Amino acid sequence: MKILIYILLLIPISFLAQEPKKLEPKLENISWISGNWKGEAFGGITEENWSTPSGGSMMATFKLINNNKVSFYEIEIIRQLENTLILQLKHFHNDLKGWETKDETVDFPLKYITKDKVVFEGMSFEKVNDKEMNVYVDMHEKDGTTKIIKFNYTK
Repeated sequence: MKILIYILLLIPISFLAQEPKKLEPKLENISWISGNWKGEAFGGITEENWSTPSGGSMMATFKLINNNKVSFYEIEIIRQLENTLILQLKHFHNDLKGWETKDETVDFPLKYITKDKVVFEGMSFEKVNDKEMNVYVDMHEKDGTTKIIKFNYTK
């Protein structure tokens, strides 16, 4: 009888401890990222515009505005790559001269997707609700440490 009570007490605890269900690595499962997002970071105003999935990819532009001037831009894509997704981006100065070399991209391989989250190595997107999301970016400091920067966006 004591064993049965013990087992019954453990069932709710194990149910609560379950990880969120992981979804297939398909663009349709992250289409909630689409839209015009605005927020604040790096002491300025940020804006990201994500397209809906089409042609095997999603595309975005990003800009940071400080003191009414663009500090830098990014072009980002999330594309289907065999049986997974990859996020790739390129940075540009405010005069559109690239940070990376001509053929170089900054790549973030997919780790996993859940209903409200997509996690890449070094960057993740979290759906708060239909009008709000958080983006977390790993920033590598000069001293070798990594700092996670949170971008809170609203549509």
